Amino acid sequence: MTRAHLPGIIAMAAIVVASNILVQYLFGNWLTWGAFTYPLAFLVTDIMNRVYGAGPARTVVFVGFIVGVFCSLIGTQIMGEFGPLVTFRIAIGSGLAFLTAQMLDVGIFSALRNGAWWKAPLVSTLIGSTVDTALFFTIAFSASLAFLEPGNDVSWAGEVLPILGFGPMAPLWVSLAIADWAVKLTLALIALAPFRAITARVTAPAEMR
Repeated sequence: MTRAHLPGIIAMAAIVVASNILVQYLFGNWLTWGAFTYPLAFLVTDIMNRVYGAGPARTVVFVGFIVGVFCSLIGTQIMGEFGPLVTFRIAIGSGLAFLTAQMLDVGIFSALRNGAWWKAPLVSTLIGSTVDTALFFTIAFSASLAFLEPGNDVSWAGEVLPILGFGPMAPLWVSLAIADWAVKLTLALIALAPFRAITARVTAPAEMR
């Protein structure tokens, strides 16, 4: 790690902290405000990977993971209306989903880095985001994993409702996951513009030397 990596490290830490705070505030029926900041972590990872390589990108991911664990520990000590803001299942789901998805993103990006400029960030983010969403919501809310935290009542997440209010019937957490996933996919497409602009600006001076 060098001083050149600090902007990426600080950006990742800021995104993780902001997302942990904003996830406490609802946006509509299916989302929280954290859904709009968390996907930016993939943008930071991909920029670091393009500019500095897979090693520094993994370092930034690890820093984000440590910051996330710290935020979760704090959240377990803060009591809300229905108990601690962060339960054991949410902490495990969040940490495992983040680390798995981000490391997967780094690996896929590295494998595709010599292709068209947009392919590596788009494909790696789409796959990483899908894995992230599936892992987090399943671990945090699926009734099949209730044994992870028997004292945590997540029956509210299992209430069977039409998906997103109009689809086939499914547990509520499935609607939450689909809405979250849709935001991630949308932001993955939007993030291509800043990815292209930032990486071009950072790498241009080096290529001129």
